[in-house]
Amino acid sequence: MTNPLLSGVPASDGGCPAHAATAPVPLGGTGFDIEPQALYRRVRHSHGPVVPVELPGGLPAWLVVGYHEIQQVTSDGELFPRDAGLWNQRERVPDDWPLLPMVGRPVPSIRFTAGAEHRRHSAMVVPALEAVDPFEIRRHCEQLADRLVDAVCARGTADLVAEFAEPLPVLVLSRLVGFQDAAGAALARVLKDLADGGPGAQEAYARVCDHMRRLVAVKRILPGDDMTSRMLAHPEPFTDEEYALDLMAVTAAGHLTTADWISNSLRLLLTEDRFAQSLAGGRRGIGDAMNEVLWEESPTQILAGRWAVRDTRLGGRDIREGDMLLLGLGAANTDPLIRQDLGSGGAGHHVGNGSHLAFGHGEYRCPFPAQEIAETIARTGIEVLLDRLPDLEPAVPPQDLVRRPSVLVRGTNAFPVRFSPAAHSTGAPL
Repeated sequence: MTNPLLSGVPASDGGCPAHAATAPVPLGGTGFDIEPQALYRRVRHSHGPVVPVELPGGLPAWLVVGYHEIQQVTSDGELFPRDAGLWNQRERVPDDWPLLPMVGRPVPSIRFTAGAEHRRHSAMVVPALEAVDPFEIRRHCEQLADRLVDAVCARGTADLVAEFAEPLPVLVLSRLVGFQDAAGAALARVLKDLADGGPGAQEAYARVCDHMRRLVAVKRILPGDDMTSRMLAHPEPFTDEEYALDLMAVTAAGHLTTADWISNSLRLLLTEDRFAQSLAGGRRGIGDAMNEVLWEESPTQILAGRWAVRDTRLGGRDIREGDMLLLGLGAANTDPLIRQDLGSGGAGHHVGNGSHLAFGHGEYRCPFPAQEIAETIARTGIEVLLDRLPDLEPAVPPQDLVRRPSVLVRGTNAFPVRFSPAAHSTGAPL
């Protein structure tokens, strides 16, 4: 069956990349959610490390799939800033374009500002992240993970995505930013619609903004030991809109990516023999599986975006002023050039190797405290789940798991599992 994503991508029998191939590759359609690495291999061979692509609505962009080219782009914030106001296609973008909330618009948040303005937001947001107690994070994770397992443990069946991996990160993050638990479940639903970039993305964006505005208003009156209160206490004042947008950036960036990190890691742990054997001997296998996911199935596959300040060259391509570049993090992590540098390129090279691009690179990469929070949530959640349900196993063959139909993120729509019915965490009888 022909993959619609590969239309316009000439087949090849080997040899050097055919840089003369110029037909843009449409990023959409069925197939991308199943085997994105197949697409990356084909376009890398046909187009080289910088690929002309077409986004929904016929909008052109460049997909950077080379590891070194992504480092070049992300290391030069002056030439390739994260400033959506530079986009030379902006006048063609309809107001209801579904990818607009993820691609970016000129708004004053840590995610969509550049240069001095970005550093101003970082100086307020990063210390608020750093001040989160790691023991508090783990305590929240254990309590909330136990609560989620309690909800399914008597049944003997569950959907690990909908009933565990997706709700856990946003419930923890909601507590950290200052929401009550009841707001966390509502946030999870709208953040998923936002990150998927589907028809409901615009409405989801507005709803998340509204949640954050109300939180800022509450914390101005009743501050507490939470990120929002610490941001409000920052010596340099920001507008309520800026606070709300920064809170949304932190929560949205940490929610679905961490959920997919959990579910993708569990898929490896429960379906790959080498990880099942590691689990039998202890918990080392959990860390190995989590690291392999960051290399092979990075939750953030494509990160938008950067824009060229002036005409330039990148990866043998003529980039025009205002062109948008999409960072193909998932593709770059499997770039044959860097995999040769790492050694055999097999599963073993992942152990202890943190040079992947799963968290981005350069000035705009995911702040280190946020990475630590995500890792704590993912690892603690997986540990609690496997401790509570030690005979957990997939209820369907691995090939039947359906991937989320998104070009931006890599996750699974559902992960049915079965296990022996167990007692609640309180020890109450079934």
